[in-house]
Amino acid sequence: MPLYMDRHDLSGMTARDVAQAHLRDLEVQEKYGVRYLTYWFDVGSGKGFCIADAPSREAAERVHREAHGAMPNAIVQVEREVVEHFLGRIEETPAARDPATTETGTALRAILFTDMEGSTSLTQRIGDTRAMQVLRAHNSVIRKALADNEGREVKHTGDGIMASFGSASRAVEGAIAVQRGLEAHNRSATAVPIRVRVGLTCGEPVTEDEDLFGAAVQLAARICAASPAGSILVSSVVRDLCLGKTFRFLDRGETLLKGFEEPTRLFEVAWREGTP
Repeated sequence: MPLYMDRHDLSGMTARDVAQAHLRDLEVQEKYGVRYLTYWFDVGSGKGFCIADAPSREAAERVHREAHGAMPNAIVQVEREVVEHFLGRIEETPAARDPATTETGTALRAILFTDMEGSTSLTQRIGDTRAMQVLRAHNSVIRKALADNEGREVKHTGDGIMASFGSASRAVEGAIAVQRGLEAHNRSATAVPIRVRVGLTCGEPVTEDEDLFGAAVQLAARICAASPAGSILVSSVVRDLCLGKTFRFLDRGETLLKGFEEPTRLFEVAWREGTP
């Protein structure tokens, strides 16, 4: 059966509202031969996406119309492999797996990686004591940016931090806060300059033991590695989820990232005030 993805403008709705709408879709879908598998909802942007197996685009739309009336702005047929390339493996919501349960929820996460430039040679250049001071300053700036923007530190990678956010827009705001915080730190005459690259994407990672795994995590790490120091690179998914926000995204074209067969279109966040 064909796979369809639709996009909704759900401004004014809460995550609970969207979860309830998903449950109503599941109650109606069998009538039209449709199976809604999962959905994503970004609270910050008010954008929502659904994934469904359906005999036709019209059948998928009929489910939404009868269930709750929240019609998509667009609905397109997609290839499962392409969707999973950008968002990770498609995981059905608990309610989609077992209609008897009322448990549901979105597993969408924005995944952010940072990586400090020159960290490998830092100890050799300035010694252990000063290198640790630099690392502590680095950690402090990034952790404050996460705390201020509802981000969760997943783990410290030695010369960077992996974090997750429940909203793409909050993740971009967090990334901007990281770069602006480090820029302010670097204005100190006595400070060793700290420059980091930041990479960001959205998807449905696998959660285990408070850690995150899967294609979305791998993609965020590769985007970070491709980012110049002092920059923020994001995937097209992040850019799309932030439509209507005031961020400026500069198209940096398609890049073939290690471990991914298809090129990924990347966008740079213009985080400096006055950037042309």
